[in-house]
Amino acid sequence: MAATLVKRRFTVDEYHRMGQVGILPERERVELIDGEVLAMTPVGARHGACVASANRALVKAAGNDAIVQPQGATQLNLFSEPQPDIMLLRPRDDFYAAHHPGPEDVLLVVEIADSSLDYDRGVKARLYAAAGIQEYWLADLKANILWRLSSPDRGTYRGVEPCHRGRTIAPGMLPSCIVATDVFLVAPSEA
Repeated sequence: MAATLVKRRFTVDEYHRMGQVGILPERERVELIDGEVLAMTPVGARHGACVASANRALVKAAGNDAIVQPQGATQLNLFSEPQPDIMLLRPRDDFYAAHHPGPEDVLLVVEIADSSLDYDRGVKARLYAAAGIQEYWLADLKANILWRLSSPDRGTYRGVEPCHRGRTIAPGMLPSCIVATDVFLVAPSEA
């Protein structure tokens, strides 16, 4: 008789307790996806530059109309708390000090992808769409394209639009926040 293996899914509360008691080291880059604690890929130089560039542009463009949160967590459901590269959040006086923002707080999620492209395009896109995140931008550093995913419907985004370099883009939920696509696709300088 073959044994049936059953995975034990962790809740967001259990995940937080693991961090509080030291099971998950404070400096370890992990996120909770569908009840599993997953190690995040290391941040490369170009990835870090793109996050910094996009963060700067979004802060300037959003002004006081949104909170720009780089590499923060969002609790999407009982079993998932990813850490997107950048989020635009509804303004709050406490800057979400009491709890992580939920899907209803998120105006835009941005992921910068180099080695994580398939994961961000598949797992993360399904997760964000299922949670009702209205818009997800995915910067594909290998192809130098910013993908705009919108109109979530039953775990998938119905709207998929490539946004090439040299153009501008604004989130549907914050149309006054206009930024250049190039800020998400920073290329190394040629020396």
